[in-house]
Amino acid sequence: MQFLGFTLRNNLFVAPMAGITDRPFRTLCKRMGAGLAVSEMVTSNSLLYGSAKTRLRADHAGEQGPVSVQIAGAEPNMLAEAARYNAERGAQIIDINMGCPAKKVCNVMAGSALMQDEPLVARILDAVVRAVPKTPVTLKIRTGWNRVNKNAARIARIAEDCGARALAIHGRTRADQYMGQAEYDTIAEVVQQVRIPVIANGDIDSPQKARDVLKQTGAAGLMIGRAAQGRPWIFREIEHFLSTGECLPAPLASEIHQICRAHQADIHAFYGVDTGVKIARKHIGWYTRGLPGSSAFRHAMNQIDSPEAQSAAIDEFFGRLAFSAERLDNCRALDKASGTLRELAA
Repeated sequence: MQFLGFTLRNNLFVAPMAGITDRPFRTLCKRMGAGLAVSEMVTSNSLLYGSAKTRLRADHAGEQGPVSVQIAGAEPNMLAEAARYNAERGAQIIDINMGCPAKKVCNVMAGSALMQDEPLVARILDAVVRAVPKTPVTLKIRTGWNRVNKNAARIARIAEDCGARALAIHGRTRADQYMGQAEYDTIAEVVQQVRIPVIANGDIDSPQKARDVLKQTGAAGLMIGRAAQGRPWIFREIEHFLSTGECLPAPLASEIHQICRAHQADIHAFYGVDTGVKIARKHIGWYTRGLPGSSAFRHAMNQIDSPEAQSAAIDEFFGRLAFSAERLDNCRALDKASGTLRELAA
């Protein structure tokens, strides 16, 4: 796929998720089939550029390009400075966050709160595009502030007029948070009204759903977030299905074990063992979701504070599943909630 002058593997994008889409996760998703991964938000507040947390969020060393960095804020000049700062440090695409529904973000008029002020949206986009003339600027939005005030189409036209090169839309309003069903009709409306590529986001959790959303919206690509948590192979599953019409078999517990351990090791290496052990817990929990004994395992995992013990616990958990699989032929069933294989007792 050709996107903003870059050749991508496909039209599948990893959604930016705070505290999740760090470099280890982005690298893994790309390896598992994603065409592009957008970083978690980086604040536009210049006072925070020197913080360790911000440095990690902006760390793309060795990452397969194109590198897309998402910036957040509400002040045009600060966002322009943040765009320039990241472009000078290797960002090849600058994405502006106007879709985050979190209270702490919206309370400072950033994220999806910006959709309430269309003139400010225009000033921000104009400032950022002018700040990085050689770097494509993209935008992430929702369908509106609430169901009474849905203005995604107007925001999209503003973005296009200001020089934004692409747009991603989560098919919910800010008031909806993550409740209810994504509204793909609004995304389809936006696709019809602008010439820039529109990426559809929201509730895409299976290859079949991916096909249906592309057909219903006419979008140029798909952005996947929560469904990839503990299931990064969803990108290869969707890629294969869209290319062939056939479903790949779900991964065996042995492969999930390998992916989990490799991801855990990357997290430890990236953050250091103390912080890494804590951050790895949530990912390990997602990898084991839906597997027998996972609830008790996750509870025990949250009490472990050493990397060696964490690794041993993962190996023991998946080792028990492998032992059961050897004894029980034809005992695998697809867990529809997580997309992994559950090893079931006869």
